[in-house]
Amino acid sequence: MIKKILFIYLFLGISVVVCQNKQLLYNWEVTPQTLLLNPGSIVSGKFHAGVPLGSGFHFNVGSSGVSVFDVFADDGVDINTKITNTISRLSSRDFFTVNQQLDVINFGWLSKGFDPMYFSGGMYQELDVIAYFPKDIALLAWEGNRNYIGKAFDFNHISARADLLTVYHFGVNKQVSKKLTAGVRFKLYSSMVSVSSTRNKGAFKTTLRPGSVNIYEHTVTDLDAEVKTSGFISLDGLEQSQVSKKLLGRALLGGNLGIGFDVGMTYQFDKQLSLTASVLDLGAIFHTKDTERYKATGDYTLDGIELIFPELESDQSTIPYYDNLEDDIVREIPVDTLNTGYTQLRPTKINAALHYDFGRFVGDKGGCNCKNNGTKQKRVSQAGFQYFSIFRPRGLQMAGTLYYTRSFGNTISIKTTYTLDRYSAKNIGAGMFLNIAGVNLFLAADNLLQMSNLAKANSVSLQVGLNYILN
Repeated sequence: MIKKILFIYLFLGISVVVCQNKQLLYNWEVTPQTLLLNPGSIVSGKFHAGVPLGSGFHFNVGSSGVSVFDVFADDGVDINTKITNTISRLSSRDFFTVNQQLDVINFGWLSKGFDPMYFSGGMYQELDVIAYFPKDIALLAWEGNRNYIGKAFDFNHISARADLLTVYHFGVNKQVSKKLTAGVRFKLYSSMVSVSSTRNKGAFKTTLRPGSVNIYEHTVTDLDAEVKTSGFISLDGLEQSQVSKKLLGRALLGGNLGIGFDVGMTYQFDKQLSLTASVLDLGAIFHTKDTERYKATGDYTLDGIELIFPELESDQSTIPYYDNLEDDIVREIPVDTLNTGYTQLRPTKINAALHYDFGRFVGDKGGCNCKNNGTKQKRVSQAGFQYFSIFRPRGLQMAGTLYYTRSFGNTISIKTTYTLDRYSAKNIGAGMFLNIAGVNLFLAADNLLQMSNLAKANSVSLQVGLNYILN
């Protein structure tokens, strides 16, 4: 049974794994979604409005240590051997993550007056999941402990978190000076469901004791493990329609609430070179209702079970050894169920990029390099380097991207990227922006070199959106 669970875990992990990096949209100023990645981006429009439920959709899939092809390829190798090799190759720092976002509402407008500011706001739904590979526990479950006498299997390898929430946001963007544009975005989180188990402690160990009655001693030492949940208790036993109604109510500010903000800026060194940076999701969610926490602590030692069988003609029943063992473990390592609240920090993200504009000016007819409001006019080509990182339970996950953007008038813009991260060293991406009479469509995809066989890809992303922009 444990092997089946592990098999399913591997299958799901390598099939639906996602990173939150959106390198194809960052610094791509033709799309209003870039304000969600940097509230201090340069804005050239007067107004934008996204198509409800269609202004922006982001989905991104991959794996830090294994692909679907590695386990399920039809190459004549037994699948049990492949799983054994996969477990051996992966480490406790390899991870399976999911991040999906859907823009429900997205809008923005430029204020009037001598010193205008660009306001933007909206609402989006987000699913965020991360599960680190439990190396020691997977090894124990798959191979057993016969070949690992004296090895301490670390419960710290169990680390996972999942959140389903909606985010309401409102931002302000302002050109502070000729060189600096800055912005801030305030966020209100409404959690629908959440579960997490991180920072677990303890170890399981089997020790050889020659000369004793039972030569093996099994110990669990310093166990301190916890699972935190919110939003699950009230869903238990409900019909699907009732669950959907509950989740919709929580999406509309009826869940556990939290607050946060984003900050960002663009600094123009000259007419061509600029620096952009942003810090996203500095905030927390306060889980105060519909919470349940399961906490197990203690130590336990098992040095064998003495089997005693009744006489064949006796009326005495067989002793329930395994029931007694279970009761003994529960007594020594109790699992407490608590309904107290807890606070959970959001996974903070950092973006930074050096951006260089070159080539002739878009729509240039007379050599002027400025717009009516005095801001720098966009050139047809841009290139740059972007840094991305996100705070996770076991430290930063980082990525670096080289990108090039080319505009063809005000109608078409194409962006290409090369990204180096934990997933792959050969990630090539591309995006296309199309603008017809203010109707703005963008489509972007990642890891194009693996499109012919997605099973071999360690990461694949898709981003699409439809907006109306008034310039």
